Amino acid sequence: MKLVIVGGGSAGRTASIEASELGADVTLIETDKIGGKCLNQGCMVVCALNDVVKTVQANYKFKKLGIIDSTPNINFKKVSEGITDTTTKIRGVLTHETKKAGVNIVMGTAKIEECHVTVDDTDYPYDKLIIATGSNPFIPDTKGKEYAKTYKEMLDYTEVPEELIIVGSGTIATEIAGIFSGLGSKVHILCRGIFLKEVDEDIRNYIADILLKDVEIQEHVDVEEIHEDGVTTSEGKLKGEVFLAVGMMPNSQAVKKLVDTGKRGEIIVNKRMETSHENIYAAGDVVGGIGTTPVARMEGVVAARNACGIAAEVDYKYIPSSITLHHDVSYVDTGKEGVEGHIPGSGGPNAYWDVLDSETGMTKMSVDLETGEITSIKSISPSSRTVLAYMSKFMRDGYTTHDFENFVEAHPSTDAVYKLIRFFASHE
Repeated sequence: MKLVIVGGGSAGRTASIEASELGADVTLIETDKIGGKCLNQGCMVVCALNDVVKTVQANYKFKKLGIIDSTPNINFKKVSEGITDTTTKIRGVLTHETKKAGVNIVMGTAKIEECHVTVDDTDYPYDKLIIATGSNPFIPDTKGKEYAKTYKEMLDYTEVPEELIIVGSGTIATEIAGIFSGLGSKVHILCRGIFLKEVDEDIRNYIADILLKDVEIQEHVDVEEIHEDGVTTSEGKLKGEVFLAVGMMPNSQAVKKLVDTGKRGEIIVNKRMETSHENIYAAGDVVGGIGTTPVARMEGVVAARNACGIAAEVDYKYIPSSITLHHDVSYVDTGKEGVEGHIPGSGGPNAYWDVLDSETGMTKMSVDLETGEITSIKSISPSSRTVLAYMSKFMRDGYTTHDFENFVEAHPSTDAVYKLIRFFASHE
């Protein structure tokens, strides 16, 4: 069975390896770089910059305490070069891994037709096709939009901006604000609506008041025009470089004639990742769902299995989310009611010195006391991203607070999830 996959990001590359291991003859077509947005422009770049920010912030804290005597001088050009070099090395590993799995990688722009894909005048026939072309930043039709940067140009800065205006109210806007504020920029966030409206109010307030305490956040503001040195808004003018973080648009243009798409251009799929075309599947950001790398990988695996004749469905229950800041912010929410409780974070690895400022984070949980079902967990701590991943798995498998009666955590830990679970278990 000949399978062609268009898009070498998280969804497409994972699908290609899965399908190849299932015996398919797989061709993976990528326009730019293997690894997609996450590796080359998104998540990994944010993580790299955040590592630098944490070092800078730790330096300032220890200097304030009289422990060390130094002032960091950020060479953003060197930071960008280091990220590019590291990303190139990782990309080489991923490319080798993919080829070793038996996948034929073709670099170039794909022209998708019925039964074949053309790249540079070469046809690649397929029995099944998986579209994993990802997404691009949404650019609003605002006058002067050419003066703004998006995450794709984040490493184009030659130095840390003195003032940065971030237009947006979601995760990307929050992470960019944390990075550049931590590096010394005066940062403004302009929200058309509510800042982080999908996030629990207590967590949102902690982010705004503690993790982004030096950032000015304005809500219910419309950007009327972008200038080379600032913006004009419904509340007046602001000076600074402009960064757009107002959402993503699926890259579905190349296949719109073959499959059904939604209002924002997302390819419409079912739980088997099947499109309206019986031989075409789609996965990742191009389907417009939960835009995270783990979800894209899951969708890629499901698409590959179904394309190879093995029935599989995606399961979007209890998907953990996270925001990369000084302390990671992670949460999973079932949407069900429960009795709530919360406690401050613990002083441990990467949070010990935050005890002095009462900035160790927090953990909040809700539980159905009758059944012991955990209905939501929200955590801010250096280890929350790891802890919430496992808690998501436990919740998916039906574990309740009773199952954690004899739980012993690895010590020392900064996450307080286990403390809340034990508290709720003792009150049921």
